[in-house]
Amino acid sequence: MKPLVFLLSAALTGISTAELRSEKTDSSLKIFDGDKLITEYRTDSSVPYLYPLIGPGGTGLTRSFPMVKDVAGEQGDHPHHRSFWFTHGNVNGHDFWHDPKHNSKIQHQSFENVKGGTFTANLHWTHKDKIILKEKRTYQFEKLSDKALSIVVNSQITAEIDAKFADTKEGSFALRIAPTLRHKGNVAKGQLANSEGQIDGKVWGKRAKWVSVHGPDSKGQATVITMMDHPENLRHPTWWHARTYGLIAANPFGKKDFGEKESGDYNLKKGKTLTQRYGILLESGKFDKEAVAKSYQKFAK
Repeated sequence: MKPLVFLLSAALTGISTAELRSEKTDSSLKIFDGDKLITEYRTDSSVPYLYPLIGPGGTGLTRSFPMVKDVAGEQGDHPHHRSFWFTHGNVNGHDFWHDPKHNSKIQHQSFENVKGGTFTANLHWTHKDKIILKEKRTYQFEKLSDKALSIVVNSQITAEIDAKFADTKEGSFALRIAPTLRHKGNVAKGQLANSEGQIDGKVWGKRAKWVSVHGPDSKGQATVITMMDHPENLRHPTWWHARTYGLIAANPFGKKDFGEKESGDYNLKKGKTLTQRYGILLESGKFDKEAVAKSYQKFAK
C-alpha cells in the first residue's frame, strides 16, 4: 500500500490514479468510479447528505439508517444522523441539527462546476423559508489508488442577516460510521484515535487536528477513516463531537458544551463569510498514526 503522505499529497495537487465521473439531476448527484457508485448527494431531508459512502474495499462505510431500515447490526437511534452531512444545532436559536418539525432547513438551490469527482452545491440555510445564510459548498473526490479515496470539502457560508452560531455540541461536519467500525455497540470492533494521542471515549470533546476510526468493514477488511481539520479553520484545532457509538463530528462552536469556561458563540455579521475546509481519507489497510500525521501535514499546506 502506498504511504498516506503520498496519497493525500496527490489529492491536493490534483494528481489521481483514475478519473471519476458524475451524473446529476436538478437535486441529486452521483459520483462513480467507472460503473461503481462511490456516493450520492441527496436532498430528500431537511439537510443535504451523502449516502452511501463506499470505501476502497467496496463496502459502505457509513450507517444505512434511516435511509434503509432493519440493516443487520445497526441501531435505529438518532435518525437525524444521515451518513455524511454538515450543519449546526443552533443558528439564531434555530436547530438545523435535528429539527423534528423541519422548520429549519438547508435547502439545495443549484449545482455548478460539476466535473469528474468535483461539484459545488449552492445552498440556503432557512427557518420557516426565511434565508439566514447562503452557502457555497464544494466536494472534491479523488481516487488515489485501489486502496485509498480522498475527499476535500470547502464551505463558504455568507450571512444574509446577522447570524449567531451558538455554543452547542450538536454539530457540525459529521459522519455516522458503519456499525463494525464503532467502538461500542452490536458488532462493534473499531477504535478511535486523535492527533493528540487520545483514544476511544477520551477523544470526545477534545481539541485535535484529526480523528481516525479504524477497524473492520462489514466484510472484515481492515479500514481507516480519518477526518482532518484545516489549520485555517475557525478555532483550529477544533473540538470533536466523536462518540464511541459511531458519530464523528468536527465542531468549532461547542466550547462550553465540551468543558471550556468560555462560550463558543460565533457571530457572523450580515454580508460576512465564514470559510471552513475539511479533509477525509478512506483507506483499506491498518491504522498507522505516524503516516496519518504526515498526511495531515500535507493537507495543512
